[in-house]
Amino acid sequence: MTNLLVKPRKGGGRVIHVTPKTARWAHVGFDVWKREAGEIATGIDGDREICLVFISGRGKVRVGSNELGILGGRATPFDGKPWSVYVCPGHVWSVEATEDLVLGVCSAPGVGKHESRVIAPDKLVQEIRGKGSNVRHVTNILPEWEPAENLLVVEVITPAGNTSSYPPHKHDQNNLPHESFLEETYYHRLNPPQGFAFQRIYTDDRELDVSMAMEDGDVTLVPKGYHPCATCHGYDLYYLNVMAGPKRTWKFHNAKEHEWLLKQ
Repeated sequence: MTNLLVKPRKGGGRVIHVTPKTARWAHVGFDVWKREAGEIATGIDGDREICLVFISGRGKVRVGSNELGILGGRATPFDGKPWSVYVCPGHVWSVEATEDLVLGVCSAPGVGKHESRVIAPDKLVQEIRGKGSNVRHVTNILPEWEPAENLLVVEVITPAGNTSSYPPHKHDQNNLPHESFLEETYYHRLNPPQGFAFQRIYTDDRELDVSMAMEDGDVTLVPKGYHPCATCHGYDLYYLNVMAGPKRTWKFHNAKEHEWLLKQ
């Protein structure tokens, strides 16, 4: 089994680089770029669709021959909704930072069914999930009702001391309409940044059972199994989820022994 905790590279440039090959799966890719003013992040992939998420900072965006202007603006991922850009497979994209920039690059297989487009913050649907110490705040960037071929992209903020992706659920079986198979990455940030949080990834038979402490900027890989998170007192947790699989729908299965929590 691949190491499920990916630490960022020190310095700038592409500090996280997760590919289907490195993750030993078939669909999800995820990069994080850190760029200073005047520096450029860029890429092209002929058979993968891309969603650029402005995690923090601003940059001048170009997709193919189209100049899309200066997008972004959040100081941190805890400061409101993001700007994002959907990039059609085969199109060169570039973002020239106009200030310190952190850019998420989400990818999945695609053949070019949808045109590139800007996804503005005021178009994003937000929702609150859970109750009490299981409350979390969800921002849907590329949910299944918005055009894309395979990508599902969402941001979640979990208040300090709360649980998230909880009660434990999984989506690792092609058993529609009850459950869909989706690989998933979590890009974690903490506020304040010196904090840490925890995530457990496990299967019913415990063939996979890994618990991890995540620090600011870490990525966790979820190839299968349940994957709940928990924050620590004093530290809010943000994560950017990327999901993709053979069918673009999110249907999950709750751990039976914990479903009673949904009735509280």
